[in-house]
Amino acid sequence: MEQRKCYFCGKMLEPGTGKLYVKKDGSTYFICSSKCMSNLKLGRIPRRVAWTEKGRIQLKKA
Repeated sequence: MEQRKCYFCGKMLEPGTGKLYVKKDGSTYFICSSKCMSNLKLGRIPRRVAWTEKGRIQLKKA
């Protein structure tokens, strides 16, 4: 089985779970939850949000 990572928070997705979000330009994103989906639609950048994997690295919280 192929392991996928959530585009927004960085959490690993179980096979058969999550959503595939495709933008108009053809780019695809795998999303784990409605929390990540709403933050993505609001235009938030993952590295500026403290609870994401990228944000913890960027803000030196890890």
